[in-house]
Parts: sequence; C-alpha cells; structure tokens
Amino acid sequence: MLSNPLLQPRRPQQQSLRQEYAEFIEQQIEEFKEQLSRKELLSVADEAVRELEAASEEQLVLHEVMVLEQVDKLIMQRLNLPTFRKWRHKHVRTRQAQRDPTHWGLDADGPIADLAARLDESDAALVLGEGAIPAAHLLAAFEWRVLFIDPTLATVEAAETMAASEGLASRIQALVVNLGLWFPDIAPTLVVLDPKALNDLTAPTRVRVLDTFKQMTTSGGIHCFLPVETSHTTLEPAVIRAHYSDWSTHHRCNESPGWFLAMKP
Repeated sequence: MLSNPLLQPRRPQQQSLRQEYAEFIEQQIEEFKEQLSRKELLSVADEAVRELEAASEEQLVLHEVMVLEQVDKLIMQRLNLPTFRKWRHKHVRTRQAQRDPTHWGLDADGPIADLAARLDESDAALVLGEGAIPAAHLLAAFEWRVLFIDPTLATVEAAETMAASEGLASRIQALVVNLGLWFPDIAPTLVVLDPKALNDLTAPTRVRVLDTFKQMTTSGGIHCFLPVETSHTTLEPAVIRAHYSDWSTHHRCNESPGWFLAMKP
C-alpha cells in the first residue's frame, strides 16, 4: 500500500518574481503585437524611430535591436502595464488564491494539492485529458513545469486559454497528441490522467499508452487517476488497478473517493 507517496518535502527553489514579471511583460507585449496588422505595427516602428532620433543630440545610427526595444517601450505605455511593485502586490495574492484547490473546482482534500505542495518544483508533470485541466493549473500554480496533452485541439486550446487568463502560460505547455502514435519526450515525476481520455482507444492501444507512460516516469514517480465516477469513462477501476499490479498502489477510497494512485518502484 502507498500510505504516503510524498517522500521528500518541497524545496524552496522558486522562480524569482523579477523573472516572472519580465515574462508577464513580454507576454502582454507579444499578445498586443499579434493583434496589430502589419501596417499598424510598421506605424509603431516609425514612431519609435522618430522618438529615438529626437532623443539624441547627435546623429544616431539606429540598430534593429534599438528600434525593437523602443517599440516595446511604446507598447508598454499604450497598455499602461503595471510597475514591478504593483504587479508583485497583486501577483502574490493571486498566486496564493491559485494554490487553493477549490479555486479550480477541486476538492480541498484531494491528492493533487498534497502532491503539488510537497514535491520539488524542479520536477515535471504530464497531464492527460480534459477533466485534468484544473489539476494541471493547480500544479502550475505551485511552480511545476506542466505538459498538458490531449487528442483534441479544442481541449488543448481550452487549457491554453485558461493558462493565459490565469497568468500561468509560462508554466504550462499544451500539445495535441495522437495517443498510441507519438509521445512527447519527457520524464515526468507525476502523471495525472483523466480516464475519459482513454475511452476511444482500443484495448491493445490503451495498454500500450499506459505502458509508455509507466516507462517514461522517473523512479519513485506517481501516476494519479481522476475518479472514474466523475470522468464519465467506460474504463473500469479494476482494469486500472490491474495494470499497476507491479507498482505500489493506493486506492484512496476513504480520503478521496475514486482517486487511484500508484508509485513506480
């Protein structure tokens, strides 16, 4: 039995707030640029050149990097982006709220929050399926590197949209993956699976997919299945448990009904 799959306390090696702020600013600027037509973007570039020339008392040889930096400054002014101090004040409160499982519609006593809070944020998580989108974002809020995959484009876009709106886009990568044909190159410490994502697979393909996930997972890594009852899957819990007969397993029927956890030897 897996009485306590969390063997190591979390080490406080978080990404610096300065770095997160820089990524936030860059993301806002790039999103703004994507909304502009080529003509509008060239107009901003022309304005940047004029400002650079006006600011210099001597004849200035303008380099592309100088113009690009000035364009970004102009866009920051137009967007009225917050200073680091204002951003930090809001960011700390937001991140604290995002680390509450109920923020994502998850049970407060579920296993995901426990795993997210105590494992090392340098580890990577692989998350599969629409029903596991909230879990992916909770992990990202704890600074995990998260790779979310699903066979459908709409589901992947939904995950990306949520990540962007919650300021977690830098922590989550989302990919459309045709299960059974190709798998991303990742060695996860934690794999979170929505059983519903396996519904349309044939039995041999499903076995191959789960075997691949098991092989990819690092020693001591954990697979966590969402409750079958809430994922509307045709996959029976007994089938899942049987596939992990060679791992240490923990069926949290008392603490978190329906969740299934297994640890790799």
